[in-house]
Amino acid sequence: MIVISPTELRADQKKYLDLAEREEVVIKRGSKLIHLVVKERLITDEDLARGISGEELIKRVHKRIDTFKDKK
Repeated sequence: MIVISPTELRADQKKYLDLAEREEVVIKRGSKLIHLVVKERLITDEDLARGISGEELIKRVHKRIDTFKDKK
């Protein structure tokens, strides 16, 4: 395990993010310890293909809001 400061992380992010893939990296910020955690990708390309864009989401939300307004 390696313990670093936020300043060290900012100065050499790539080094510590790469290192976190091989060993535990902890950032000491005041009295708190922040652990860098590396996880495998949970979202597949298939999930992304089924997703909707931000614009589509806004259109759908606006339709629901308009429907809600009509019911009043």
